Amino acid sequence: MAAAAAAGAASAELVIGWCIFGLLLLAILAFCWVYVRKYQSQRESEVVSTITAIFSLAIALITSALLPVDIFLVSYMKNQNGTFKDWANANVSRRIEDTVLYGYYTLYSVILFCVFFWIPFVYFYYEEKDDDDTGKCTQIKTAFKYTFGFAVICALLLLVGAFVPLNLPDNKNSTEWEKVKFLFEELGSSHGLAALSFSISSLTLIGMLAAIIYTAYGMSALPLNLIKGTRSAAYERLENTEDIEEVEQHIQTIKSKSKDGRPLPARDKRALKQLEERLRTLRKRERHLEFIENSWWTKFGVALRPLKIIWGIFFILVALLFIISLFLSNLDKALHSAGIDSGFIIFGANLSNPLNMLLPLLQTVFPLDYILITTIVMYFIFTSMAGIRNIGIWFFWIRLYKIRRGRTRPQALLFLCMILLLIVLHTSYMIYSLAPQYVMYGSQNYLIESNITYDAHKGNSTLSVPKRCDADAPEDQCTVTRTYLFLHKFWFFSAAYYFGNWAFLGVFVIGLIVSCCKGKKSVIEGVDEADSDLSDEEPSV
Repeated sequence: MAAAAAAGAASAELVIGWCIFGLLLLAILAFCWVYVRKYQSQRESEVVSTITAIFSLAIALITSALLPVDIFLVSYMKNQNGTFKDWANANVSRRIEDTVLYGYYTLYSVILFCVFFWIPFVYFYYEEKDDDDTGKCTQIKTAFKYTFGFAVICALLLLVGAFVPLNLPDNKNSTEWEKVKFLFEELGSSHGLAALSFSISSLTLIGMLAAIIYTAYGMSALPLNLIKGTRSAAYERLENTEDIEEVEQHIQTIKSKSKDGRPLPARDKRALKQLEERLRTLRKRERHLEFIENSWWTKFGVALRPLKIIWGIFFILVALLFIISLFLSNLDKALHSAGIDSGFIIFGANLSNPLNMLLPLLQTVFPLDYILITTIVMYFIFTSMAGIRNIGIWFFWIRLYKIRRGRTRPQALLFLCMILLLIVLHTSYMIYSLAPQYVMYGSQNYLIESNITYDAHKGNSTLSVPKRCDADAPEDQCTVTRTYLFLHKFWFFSAAYYFGNWAFLGVFVIGLIVSCCKGKKSVIEGVDEADSDLSDEEPSV
């Protein structure tokens, strides 16, 4: 009866947990819809690209939310004294592990589909749509033609991952046919895990580069922008009015040279054209500034200014916790790992970092540790969004698109979602770098036999005491998270991630210095001559 009651209570708690997860999914979809609608251009909005952007962004956020769920489920199967719960027998544990593993299979496969098929197809289809003379069939054919190149790359990654030998045959004198047979047997035993892991790790490598560029800078720019705020609309409008008067005076000076009928020199004509374009932009800024200055949202933002400062201070503290922990973790790998041949992998923590010390303390009060790890994951995603907004989308030294409220082109939104998908893949490894033991085992304990000597009776007794799960724990006593299975299939990717962490730290320091030196941002974003989609519409506040 007691066991049945415990099993019923556990089932009820799991149902509640899945209900909360369902509500989280609805919240993620609502956020993605609001975010995409907020930034997309109202003049160039298109149904297919909008749905693609919302769906891709939702997949990115859901995948990032799976890491805390994975850690929670492996921890939930055991008691704090190191014993398994009554309901967590071998079959139930295996079923839970398989459910999480299938969740990763599904989400990672969807990410591969989005990155290599769906997003490229929609992007090229929309590019062809700009040509008015092109029919629907021609647009689809052209989009499929360019997307086929991405599909070939995906197939090559899957094939390489499927047949890269993780284990060598025991018989070194085996024939070529036996070696090939061994590769197929290994592929069958892994159920395609190696192929998918190699493809995902390849994309994670690209995501690491995106995180170094965008996330590292956004992690410093977002908090400081919240703390510093924006410039006053009234003050900017006064400066803009002075600039208009100055430009008008220069135009009158140049035009006065041709009052007697003489033609203007070519140099003055070029200068006059530039000044007239400058005057047109300044007048457009004047209209935008006037609209924002009289907006009720601006007045509401001023009232929320203290709250923004508090959020900025909170975000900078989270960033410092993240950066200090990452530095100490990487230093630990440099000093105590087996080197580049092992991918700089360590299973314990020889140098304690703040996050690694904080998580075990929070584990004593459920669910504080999961709240912290979820906060860090979500902070990583939102700072990536902030970095992309601040920097824009570049191809080497050429700026392709800007991300601006109400004026972002559909192609830019597709690029943004693809970059976020790649960054999310790198998030799991970043969290693992900060707290490897926690990401592998969560809060699991296992029992070890300890000999105790009693002085009064001069006798010994054996007592089972709980110990935190680590790499030395028996496989049947500690369950490894499914996340870890995808992280360390190939040592060379782990080595690349290690060096990428050092680059991440360097870019964060540079971004922090740049953000501190920069002044307050303008109250309007991107109203200049270089905007390809500049319009006379009032900006989104």
